[in-house]
Amino acid sequence: MPAANTPPAKLPPIFVLNSLDASVSVIDPERWVETQRIPTGKEPHHLYLTPDEKSLIVANALGDSLTFLDPRTAQVQRVVRDISDPYHLRFSPDMKWLVTAANRLDHIDFYRWDGQQPVLAKRVSTGKTPSHLWIDARSATLYSTMQDSDELVAIDMATQVITARVRTGAMPADIYGSPDGKRLYIGLTGSDSVEVFDISAGPPRNMALIKTGKGAHAFRAAGDKRHLYVSNRVANTIGKIDMQTQQLVDTYPAPGGPDCMEVSADGRYIYLSSRWARKLSVIDTVEKKVVRQVNVGKSPHGVWTLAHAPR
Repeated sequence: MPAANTPPAKLPPIFVLNSLDASVSVIDPERWVETQRIPTGKEPHHLYLTPDEKSLIVANALGDSLTFLDPRTAQVQRVVRDISDPYHLRFSPDMKWLVTAANRLDHIDFYRWDGQQPVLAKRVSTGKTPSHLWIDARSATLYSTMQDSDELVAIDMATQVITARVRTGAMPADIYGSPDGKRLYIGLTGSDSVEVFDISAGPPRNMALIKTGKGAHAFRAAGDKRHLYVSNRVANTIGKIDMQTQQLVDTYPAPGGPDCMEVSADGRYIYLSSRWARKLSVIDTVEKKVVRQVNVGKSPHGVWTLAHAPR
């Protein structure tokens, strides 16, 4: 038990990627100020924690590089170059693979991961504009949305071969797998809905369409293994989906073109990149309102902190 005079542990920073500034804003979640702005490669869009939780990887799409940051101190650890257009990225649950989606070059790359250096194993041509990735809990199948051809693609992880290609609604973007592994949720940025696919047996099968708001785009789990948040970029709202009933159960105001989200460890607050307003917005889900905003760089996109709600 800590001594009575031991100060409370400092919360880890919140990271916001500024896609058009080639930088990362580091936010102090206690004082709510930007403490530093770290240069990256061109167009950082998404970020992901390494399996050992020692590094946060920022994927610089137009810079063809990965910037490794300390998730607790925001110190730059190293830069890995010659990574082809890493727009989106994800590690497989078995920790053997790092997969990147080359959004502008129409392919997905499989990198072997030894804990230090990604080594390209195979490049898979996918069709037009692979956007977001999801890998199932067994590390058996990778799913990717195809933004400009309105498709969902399934790839066998062992062979890196496309095994299914199914139609989706307009401009599919982010993708999220339900905790039970039976469903996929896809944000339709060119529409006003989230499309739900059954993946429990065989190729993905359309099973539901949930109307959430125009420009349905990015997801983040609420932390209770039942609810899922979706940002509606055109509607300027965040919707809350019940993954048991496939219903929209709540809506929150989200100004400035809401994009990526993070959820506080206690589940109460949503940290949101307000993409067109150059701000990090903090939404109180109890009071259902924006309670603070922090100025960041141009076109903020990915948001992440180590002190987040369970995925």
